[in-house]
Amino acid sequence: MNDLRPVPGGAPEEGAPPGADLAALLQRSARGDEQAFAAVYDALSAKAYGLALRVVRDPAQAEEVVQESFLEVWRMASRYEADRGSAAAWILTIVHRRAVDRVRSAESATRRDAAYHDRNQPVSHDETAEAATASLEAHRVRSALATLTPVQREAVELAYLRGYTHSEVARMLDLPVGTAKTRIRDGLIRLRDTMGVGSLR
Repeated sequence: MNDLRPVPGGAPEEGAPPGADLAALLQRSARGDEQAFAAVYDALSAKAYGLALRVVRDPAQAEEVVQESFLEVWRMASRYEADRGSAAAWILTIVHRRAVDRVRSAESATRRDAAYHDRNQPVSHDETAEAATASLEAHRVRSALATLTPVQREAVELAYLRGYTHSEVARMLDLPVGTAKTRIRDGLIRLRDTMGVGSLR
């Protein structure tokens, strides 16, 4: 079968019989006559393209609509009934329906993309609320630290507020590493109980 590309302009290509009986050509197309189908295509492709372009408003999309429509005409030619309207009207109805379907499909895809974008937008944070929460949390920690013994508080602050390792804490406090670890562990247990959290490491 010939490449189905819309013929630009308003007139059929050379080779289409003048005043061709499109109904008869469609009947021949239904029997597999490619020449008859080519004549149908040549006679109507320009009108079909103009119709598709008015609906989809995009030349490339309009070309695709015309190609899909004429492939449907080729497959469905045997279903054309002359007593229900002209062959040209039947074919252009197929083109119009395809063009409308293409627009609806594009709109649906746009809505899906927009919905996906909305669903995956990062939630904007209330910086004032965050600052207030952080301030309250800091107050809770300070209050909890005040419940520790001086030696526990010193060890915990060095390890968790200033980031020193257990070995460094032991060296700075002139303690055996095991003693430093015990003070830190005991301090964390008391902090956990005071703050009411499940665990502190």
